[in-house]
Amino acid sequence: MTELSQATALQTTRIMDHHLHGAVELVPGRHGLLPQRLPAHARAQLHDPGTAAVAAAPAGVRLRLRTSARRLSMQVLPTDLGARQDPVRPAPVHDVLVDGVLTSRAVAHPCDMPDAPWTVELSDAAPTGLLPTGEKLVEIWLPYEEPAELVSLQSDEPVFPVPPAGPRWVHHGSSISHGSDAEGPSRTWPAVAARLSGHDVVNLGFGGNAMLDQFTARTIRDLPAEVITLKLGINVVNGDVFRLRSFSPAVHGFLDTIRDGHPHTPVHVITPLWCGIQELTPGPVVATDHTDDDGGVRRVFHATGDPAHVSEGRLDLTVVRTELTRIVTERASTDPDLHLVDGLELYGPDDAQTRPLPDGLHPDTATHRFIGERFARAVLASPSGR
Repeated sequence: MTELSQATALQTTRIMDHHLHGAVELVPGRHGLLPQRLPAHARAQLHDPGTAAVAAAPAGVRLRLRTSARRLSMQVLPTDLGARQDPVRPAPVHDVLVDGVLTSRAVAHPCDMPDAPWTVELSDAAPTGLLPTGEKLVEIWLPYEEPAELVSLQSDEPVFPVPPAGPRWVHHGSSISHGSDAEGPSRTWPAVAARLSGHDVVNLGFGGNAMLDQFTARTIRDLPAEVITLKLGINVVNGDVFRLRSFSPAVHGFLDTIRDGHPHTPVHVITPLWCGIQELTPGPVVATDHTDDDGGVRRVFHATGDPAHVSEGRLDLTVVRTELTRIVTERASTDPDLHLVDGLELYGPDDAQTRPLPDGLHPDTATHRFIGERFARAVLASPSGR
């Protein structure tokens, strides 16, 4: 710890709703506020623990502060350490951006008392052990896979909340939208696209759970939004949960529900990105862990369905893209604010040759940035994206 941080008394600021952006609801906990990405009425319908876990994970949730502080820490209480205990997951870091520049990354560490808040030393991870001098905008992006109660901030100067900036963008998608496997919450492709385009993002990316659920559609329907984007299709193939007969009306119903609350808001439907294991093979998808010679664990995904069954109504990604294109094109004839985004233009077969998916299903950090940059240019910078 530096001489400055030892000599300067720290002040405590309770984390309140006006410090936070990107959450759908904030639920009081034992010590602080727990961000949620589905409202209470939707959470009451979650009978699958996996769905509940990904909806509670604070992907895209961040604090926005104006301060001259050089020392900054945060007290949190993690409520699910499952991702931290998975050997193939990136560390659950908090990304600290100062005036838009990633300055430090920090993991929460427990204190000596059981059930007491953990500490995240947000400035210690900076190159100098301190944040830059002068007044600045500080954004703290929460780990996208580790839910926690947010308790307080400690700083050597006052911190003040900063309101959201830019148009409100509500995005829904699968694990890639959620953030897997980016090395930090500010480096997921929706976070990259939001910063580049100046949008205020609400990320409803639910790892493994973009299943056209009506509670998700109702959540989007009820949220304020200037633009809505929906990356649909890959999870229903991963999980083998639909056949062509049921998939098409489910897409229509999902869009109908959103239109009940957003009759004229631009909605962009994004077809699946390229994923070689499922282009011509139905799900379900299974994961296999391999131990390398150095003791590291590597996870690889495989599709286990029979391609011969596609002709009987089972879904692969090629069928899903064709059907989504048909549905959006037909609806757009009477809904000029509905748009189609070809996922292969964001990450296609040529990209897979130069930027392969390390586990067969998820991009690495560099590819997240690549996708986010393309999306910001193609969609959020367009007239229908602002």
